[in-house]
Amino acid sequence: MNPEKLCQLAKEAMTHAYAPYSGYKVGAALLCADGTVYQGCNIENASYSPTNCAERTAFFKAVYDGHKDFVAIAICGGKDGVITGRFPPCGVCRQVMREFCNEDFKVYMITPEGYEERTLADLLPDSFSL
Repeated sequence: MNPEKLCQLAKEAMTHAYAPYSGYKVGAALLCADGTVYQGCNIENASYSPTNCAERTAFFKAVYDGHKDFVAIAICGGKDGVITGRFPPCGVCRQVMREFCNEDFKVYMITPEGYEERTLADLLPDSFSL
């Protein structure tokens, strides 16, 4: 699957977000090595700490279904569902990615103009050199 298609699936996932408190809707599309894609959205909670990010929603759905070999993820977000800039994964999501992914795992952060590509090693420098 090409990055553009994965990004489109992330945009679609963003429409499912539950964000009544912040208004920021986030979507993610996670590509498994076998070609399966899992979509996720952020799900907020009034007490904030139980809130779940779009990236983790996608990962947890995939792991539940037995997938643990991942190639890439596309992420988008913005106030009221409008993509206003790139939405890099938070620290907790990066750590979940590190649990399951190799250093060359691709992270596509969608922007209004297209997307920026990084690897997990870019986002977590030195975490693979131990």
